[in-house]
Amino acid sequence: MAAAELPSEFDVVILGTGLVESIVAAACSRVGHRVLHLDPRSYYAGKWASFTFSGLLSLIEEHNSPRPPAEPLRDWSKLLLEGEDLICLSTRDSAPITNLQVFDYTSEVKIVEAPDTTEGVAEATDTTEEVADHQGPEVEDKEEKAAAGGGGEEKADEPRPLSAQSQSERSRKRISYAHLLREGRRFNIDLVSKLMYSRGPLVDLLIKSNVSRYAEFKNVTRILTYHHGNIQQVPCSRADVFSSKQLSVVEKRMLMRFLTSCLEQETTQDYQDFSERPYLEFLQHHQLTDNLQHFLLHSIAMATTATSTQEALTSTRHFLSCLGRYGNTPFLFPLYGLGEIPQCFCRMCAVFGGIYCLRHSLEALVVDSATKRCTAVIDSQGQRISCSHVVLEDGCLDEAPPTRLMSRAVLITDVSLLPSDSEQQVSMVTVPIEGQSVRLVELSSSSMTSIPGTHLVHMTCQSSGSAHQDLSPLVTRLFRSQDCGHHDQRPSVLWCVYFNMADSAGFQVRDVVSNVWLCPGPDSSLGHQQAVTQAELIFQKILPDEEFCPPAPNPEDILYDTSPAPQEEGEESETNTSPQEEAGTSPARQEEAGTSPARQEEEAGTSPARQEEEAGTSPARQEEEAGTSPARQEEEAGTSPARQEEEAGTSPARQEEAGTSPARQEEEAGTSPARQEEEAGTSPAPQEEAGTSPAPQEEAGTSPATQEEAGTSPAPQEEAGTSPAPQEEAGTSPAPQEEAGTSPAPQEEAGTSPAPQEEAGTSPAPQEEEAETDPSPREEEEQLDKES
Repeated sequence: MAAAELPSEFDVVILGTGLVESIVAAACSRVGHRVLHLDPRSYYAGKWASFTFSGLLSLIEEHNSPRPPAEPLRDWSKLLLEGEDLICLSTRDSAPITNLQVFDYTSEVKIVEAPDTTEGVAEATDTTEEVADHQGPEVEDKEEKAAAGGGGEEKADEPRPLSAQSQSERSRKRISYAHLLREGRRFNIDLVSKLMYSRGPLVDLLIKSNVSRYAEFKNVTRILTYHHGNIQQVPCSRADVFSSKQLSVVEKRMLMRFLTSCLEQETTQDYQDFSERPYLEFLQHHQLTDNLQHFLLHSIAMATTATSTQEALTSTRHFLSCLGRYGNTPFLFPLYGLGEIPQCFCRMCAVFGGIYCLRHSLEALVVDSATKRCTAVIDSQGQRISCSHVVLEDGCLDEAPPTRLMSRAVLITDVSLLPSDSEQQVSMVTVPIEGQSVRLVELSSSSMTSIPGTHLVHMTCQSSGSAHQDLSPLVTRLFRSQDCGHHDQRPSVLWCVYFNMADSAGFQVRDVVSNVWLCPGPDSSLGHQQAVTQAELIFQKILPDEEFCPPAPNPEDILYDTSPAPQEEGEESETNTSPQEEAGTSPARQEEAGTSPARQEEEAGTSPARQEEEAGTSPARQEEEAGTSPARQEEEAGTSPARQEEEAGTSPARQEEAGTSPARQEEEAGTSPARQEEEAGTSPAPQEEAGTSPAPQEEAGTSPATQEEAGTSPAPQEEAGTSPAPQEEAGTSPAPQEEAGTSPAPQEEAGTSPAPQEEAGTSPAPQEEEAETDPSPREEEEQLDKES
């Protein structure tokens, strides 16, 4: 974010992106506080950073270049209010490294060793020059000329992949400095060398806060030690102990017995007698062999000869408790270097609203004179930013230089210290030297910190002088120098750098004013216990009532608010819903949701009908099975009405066949209603001829519509109990009404209109056709009498 866009108020302002500062930023942002995270550098992680090879060369060049003169202090009094004081912060460049020395061993060495090659092999010359004296293009030109004139030589800047053969049979090719420059972006070189205990505080914090999903980790595959002039593998787990070829059977039993007893040493008399005495004396008291004493003291307890028994046994128990969680060793290493861990916490802070700004610093703190609290900060752009708390990295105040230092060396080598069939090893090596242990971490290309065909070696120890003075004798002992013959199979150093760093071991968090805290830098220990502990302590002072780094939700667990937006005042809902519908208890809503009682009973199989059907206890099924149903009894006894009619010949079907059905008898006797209507001249057709059709009734004002207007419609008659329906019940047939000139409308109301007859299967149309096509002699005589 650009400086001009920075808000003017935050809850917490943090300067520096080291591990401690990043953890505090993530913890504060996670619980909902507004965080502004600044760093004066152009990269993250500060003294905990990882650099590419090109980036490290830029840092070295910047360190060696003369520093510009200090800028005069700017006047910030115009930004102060009444009753406020100003505390200026240090503007000097807090360089993370000192006593820097760089050596390059690749500029003029171009050799290829192969069993079948006898020509074109150049002798190695001892060259130790600083990297500032070598320019990449010049070295590349020299190597191209040498490769062109070498005949049988391969190009020096094309490394040959290592095989799984023994070291003496391998074809070892020197990697040029130009090749390192070309592939420099694939290196990730840490300023601080540390490992992560699998049950340590940092791993627990990464798991608890879900920050571990932002990084990948690799198990340290083996633990090595330097003993009797050789690199040996230390058996750690039970399987390693019993498969080790370096220990006898007796030593294996002694080692397993001692490691088992370490968990109970606090209750024994031996432990109480030796708790304040050196750990080495405690091991000698148990009559352990020299090999076992070396393994337990330097590689498992990671102690020195002066370490007390109590401290060493605590380290041993921690070592044993971490075994087996992620592999045979207790350590993990993050891919792409330790600089990834601070960036992971910065990413978590940004996810929850933290604002980041690199190349941006703080110039001063604004302190209230009465309360002695920092109320605001002034940044490098002259902007005043109000805040409640401030966290500063180490070196922001003008203080005396640190008195405790650690010596560091970073080497790029061609092969591993202990070659094996796998080129994917990550090793931790301990080397006792001059009353202390030097810790080496060897990283292969599988850790994403070096290019294939090379290894990255980190060396760390407490300083007694410059880093070159402390560590160069060990480099000479473990690695091959250029004047050695070809029979020397030790790894060759391609490039190395020595430097010193401040060691913050024993640092105590302190406040500059009541709400401003100073964070420590890295220490020389192997783990991250101090950094995590100090970060949690600062967070508890800022927010004592909040949880430290609570778990961040997974993306699939986030619930998005899908409820409709609240209606503004004056707006009415388009649809009115009953309280039952709002509560989701209406029958329709229950049916949609699948929670209606009937559906629940059906799904659960508890409805009465289903239970009776499954249990076979329904009445119909019992009667059917027992043969006692009425239909079955009548059928078996032959007493069913249908069967009796059929046997007696009185069923409608049998009567139709026999010609004795009532309809046929009436037709033959001339007493059917249709025939009587024709004879009496009251059928619908004659009425129409006589002018009594429904249309003339309407003209006469006697239509149903007119009757309704006059208040004499049939409906009131029905209410009064004089509707035609009771007349039918009383035996009054419609025929006299037709003779009296009554229109068919009341017949329709009484249920005797032609339409209901058609529905009943006795429509008058077929009857009229039969009457016209089949006249009887009697009807003809009556018709002649009427005409005369």
